[in-house]
Amino acid sequence: MTIKIGIAGYGNLGKGVECAIRHNPDMELAAVFTRRNPESLRILTPGVKVYPYEEAISKKDSIDVLILCGGSATDLPVQTKQLARHFNVVDSFDTHARIPQHFEAVDAAAKEGNKVGIISVGWDPGMFSLNRLYAGAILPGGHDYTFWGKGVSQGHSDAIRRISGVKDARQYTVPVGEALESVRSGNNPELTAKEKHTRECFVVAEEGADLDRIREEIVTMPNYFADYNTTVHFITEEELIREHKGIPHGGFVIRTGTTGWEDENSHVMEYSLKLDSNPEFTASVLTAYARAACRLNQEGQCGCKTVFDIAPAYLSSLSGEELRGHLL
Repeated sequence: MTIKIGIAGYGNLGKGVECAIRHNPDMELAAVFTRRNPESLRILTPGVKVYPYEEAISKKDSIDVLILCGGSATDLPVQTKQLARHFNVVDSFDTHARIPQHFEAVDAAAKEGNKVGIISVGWDPGMFSLNRLYAGAILPGGHDYTFWGKGVSQGHSDAIRRISGVKDARQYTVPVGEALESVRSGNNPELTAKEKHTRECFVVAEEGADLDRIREEIVTMPNYFADYNTTVHFITEEELIREHKGIPHGGFVIRTGTTGWEDENSHVMEYSLKLDSNPEFTASVLTAYARAACRLNQEGQCGCKTVFDIAPAYLSSLSGEELRGHLL
């Protein structure tokens, strides 16, 4: 069967989902829903209509899975539980501390509508979460380390742009090389956040702005930069567009541990990502889990799931026989 996908939200993530659908022959884009003026959007897929977000529920019978592409701060806590009563849904909710509450709310809504909701899908939470689980199960006495970057932090970049006198900005999260190599060497270091990552900021200031004040506001900003070694570079708008227009990201999940009767043998497990486009890769993960949501619901399952609950075979378009023959 062809899985009919709806997209709610057409920013960078929504556009990435549209591209991902194109590369999955068992899927097709059925509709896009937006809070903007639908007539203002020019999507890439010919013949697919764009509707106001408020009309989404009226299209539920023509959509197998709705992929939610809003933000975690205010959009997804409302939208996912609202729409899970009517659709199989997948979201990328990434506020780690609030995932348990989000799960409970979506679980109740999805069970009420006899639908499947898969939350917190992406690469962290998501693929990195799975690798932490696998590694911890295999080396139960070990240590977990997660490094992010080098990559653009969209939230930190937005925080800089809110400073008076800042016209635009990009902030990169950068792993500390010495810390990364110490972990890879099996030294099991105890690392603070500051010892694991640095922050590098590229800022376009408005004409006449006080650069020293802007720099001071950045490096002392609580919850964002105050606890890190932060470098601020002032550049022109042309440089920002030329050198920093992409949204790359990535990182590493590393588990160190020992085996043997006397823990005599040491092991290091590592999973890494290097992404040219954070939103497009995240969108590709969401799209694979949309396939799982559809299959699970066809089997009669309902309620909320996370990546921990989904067997890998549900993500692939290949049959079980093909998976066993070619990948096992």
